[in-house]
Amino acid sequence: MIQLSSAAKGFGGQNLFESFDWLVTPLDRVGVVGANGTGKSTLLKILAGIETLDQGSITRMKGTTAGYLPQEGLTLSGSTVFAECLSVFKDLNAIELEMEWLTRRMGELDHASEEYRQVAERFHRIESEFVARDGYALEAQAGTVLAGLGFPKQDWTRRTEEFSGGWQMRIALAKLLLEKPNLLLLDEPTNHLDLEARNWVEQYLSSYPHACVIISHDRYFLDVTVARIIEIWNRRVHFYAGNYDRYLAQKAERRAQLEAAFRNQQDKLRQLEAFINRFRFKASKARQVQSRIKEVERMEKIEIPPEEKTIRFSFPQPKASGRVVAEFHGVSKSYGPNQVFDKVGFLVERGERIALVGPNGAGKSTLIKLMAGLEPVTAGDIRLGHNVVLEYFAQDQYKELDPDSRLLDDLSTIATRASLGELRTLLGCFLFSDDDVFKRLGVLSGGERNRYALARVLLEPANFLLLDEPTNHLDMRAKDILLTALEQYTGTVVFVSHDRYFIDKLATRVFEIGGGEVHSYPGNYEDYLWRKSADVADAARPSASDEPSGPLEGIVPVASIRRVNPQKLDRLRQRQQQLEGEIARLEAEIGGCEQRLSAFAGAVEARSLSARLEAARAELEARESDWESLSRDLG
Repeated sequence: MIQLSSAAKGFGGQNLFESFDWLVTPLDRVGVVGANGTGKSTLLKILAGIETLDQGSITRMKGTTAGYLPQEGLTLSGSTVFAECLSVFKDLNAIELEMEWLTRRMGELDHASEEYRQVAERFHRIESEFVARDGYALEAQAGTVLAGLGFPKQDWTRRTEEFSGGWQMRIALAKLLLEKPNLLLLDEPTNHLDLEARNWVEQYLSSYPHACVIISHDRYFLDVTVARIIEIWNRRVHFYAGNYDRYLAQKAERRAQLEAAFRNQQDKLRQLEAFINRFRFKASKARQVQSRIKEVERMEKIEIPPEEKTIRFSFPQPKASGRVVAEFHGVSKSYGPNQVFDKVGFLVERGERIALVGPNGAGKSTLIKLMAGLEPVTAGDIRLGHNVVLEYFAQDQYKELDPDSRLLDDLSTIATRASLGELRTLLGCFLFSDDDVFKRLGVLSGGERNRYALARVLLEPANFLLLDEPTNHLDMRAKDILLTALEQYTGTVVFVSHDRYFIDKLATRVFEIGGGEVHSYPGNYEDYLWRKSADVADAARPSASDEPSGPLEGIVPVASIRRVNPQKLDRLRQRQQQLEGEIARLEAEIGGCEQRLSAFAGAVEARSLSARLEAARAELEARESDWESLSRDLG
């Protein structure tokens, strides 16, 4: 469809990429990766025809249509959401209008006339095209895409200008998906999507009938949507077959092979140069020396490109809190007639990393604000545990920063023990390098300020972190640094993220929010989805009274066999063993408390022992409940 030959493009006096040859084929599924500033977005703009090459050529096959979604900046106005989506079908709408006119005309003409025959022939010809292109299902298609992208039906008739920037980008994505260009170019399409909409886009792209080229910092999204990776690195473009995980493995293999070839070549060069130096002035060896000199000159030297610098930063660890970090008792929250939560109750325990999931507007951010004390409850009670110090990171955290402060100066007021070199390293982790560290916060974009605010939060010694969309505006390297920091963090984390890979790696428990309720699931997001699918299968399973008897008795119906994810069995069994150890420890602790209480040693000690006994019994009950749940899952 599109062919790039010896393509090169520069920016600001420096080459982004050069000597790039690439043929985009009709069913390509390609992910574009590389560090910030290497030219990924520029490449998509070149394919879209928005930018031109500095050198080389680009050839487009006749009939190629490219649909491009930028990272941000699109603004739509002048119509409703639904009408805006239907506007992509202008040619089909024109056919439909012509069909209506032809129908009226056939009603006016004599059926035996030549003109009637011509009109009827034209009608049948364009109707066939209309049917072939699903013309009668345009509204259903638009509704399906809008629902998948998270637009409730009541929003379809709202004006597009009423929506925020993120929702405007969703409308633009909806139009592209409905238009179905034969080359779909998506630059960070998941930036403005919640987890449910992101999952829907994954499924949609899996059956997309044409080529697509995607830039994304969401590893899981790339893993399930692309079959090829191109990496822009060191001004060159490298191709890898497979998804993102396979690319990482192949890149490591290629590096190892290149380093081995480099070592072999260096050994060969040393041998040749040793021979040349040894016999350079010996007449009897002149021919052999000249032969080896020519061999060295002809040899194509292998170069090892510089590796991306691995950045490590040790974030300070907080003081320990009590075992129970937060308690919700019968909590309700309403905004006027809109009830977000209805008599919700749960515990958050020390060391947990809880992911909040649910559709947009379900109450994820509200729950975090309730925990942070930034929103009052309508009813019920929220209690923080002993020695709990919380830190809240909001989606618009940058608004809390002093616009006149410079990045490095502001950060040094928090991390008083860190050297300037360490602080510059940390800022580099979050994409602030060189002279960027001396910029004033007020001149940064909203995304840049949020990245800085996140780095700032990680230097605060709080033991309870509440993070609302911390992965927004971060590239893969910055996400990895954040993920590593939070995995090593000894405090408690409750977070919202739309990055599937990030949730899978970090979460130890998932809270599903929706319909005014909070449902708890042990494990990460993959565990949560598996349990949800198992619940659906259980609900669909026929009851005992529906199952056949007689000759078939004792045979388990195929529909009722529980499908267990084999990749999860080991993890579940390990967790069950851990719970058994914790139950034994708690039972011993309860026995010890009861024994010491039987020998009264004073009112103060008795009160302390009673409190410990009550807490241990409550924890034992919770652990036994978890053990029973796991036992059911394991069959």
